[in-house]
Amino acid sequence: MYRKLLYRVLLLCLLTMSSLSLVGQNVAFKTNIFYWGIITPNAGMEFSLSKKVTFELFAAYNPWTFKDNKKMRFWLVQPEVKYWLCEKFEGHFLGLHLHGAQFFGGFKDTRYDGYLSGGGISYGYDWILSPYWNLEVSFGVGYARLWYDKSPRIYCEKCRIPERKNYFGPTKAAVSLIYTF
Repeated sequence: MYRKLLYRVLLLCLLTMSSLSLVGQNVAFKTNIFYWGIITPNAGMEFSLSKKVTFELFAAYNPWTFKDNKKMRFWLVQPEVKYWLCEKFEGHFLGLHLHGAQFFGGFKDTRYDGYLSGGGISYGYDWILSPYWNLEVSFGVGYARLWYDKSPRIYCEKCRIPERKNYFGPTKAAVSLIYTF
């Protein structure tokens, strides 16, 4: 049920992006430097909707397994609508974001297999470095609903314990390098 909801949100985001006009300085490609710090490939595209509103679709994927078969694999999708206080891709902005993810793995004696979804608000600032390069810092707070199975690290169907949690707190932290075209 939740997987279908995540797929529908992603499809809605893709349909929204396909209807946008892609002309100069209205599209940006970005990557979050924080995610690269934890060796997680990530990328985002941001599209102009008007002079002060943009839509961003960000995704990250962590496929790695560490020594002793320890892992925390996940994929994440985080669409966001931003309202720029001055001009798009420059200065302060306020945003509304959604997020959905699937995760599995564990580092100690416990394994977690599950999903999360939610949303929040964000604030950020974008510095123009050159005609095509920007640097953006943003932070967001919000809500996430997690539903997952908890089991010993070596998966055991009979030992799994279904759990659900509500999370309120930071939901976004980014220092992004941006290329506008």
